[in-house]
Amino acid sequence: MKRPAKFNTYCPFCRTHTEHEIEKVKKGKTTGLHWIDRQKARRPRVGNMGKFSKVPGGDKPTKKINVRYRCKTCSKAHLRKGYRIAKFELTE
Repeated sequence: MKRPAKFNTYCPFCRTHTEHEIEKVKKGKTTGLHWIDRQKARRPRVGNMGKFSKVPGGDKPTKKINVRYRCKTCSKAHLRKGYRIAKFELTE
């Protein structure tokens, strides 16, 4: 799917329609402090007793993407609901 890099849309901070710039949100680093990470560390190293085995089939055919919309006037960014798409491309 091709999307323009800049277009007019509603800004919830300015409360008007202004020009926005699109940027794809990247995945951040994990801290390792989540409950499931700590639980995996507590378990014995040999085997996993079937709890953390991978699901057969591999990855999904489409990935859900998040797009950040940054306002040109107030330079604040907001997100909308992410959607599934096979290919994402920004055009000028």
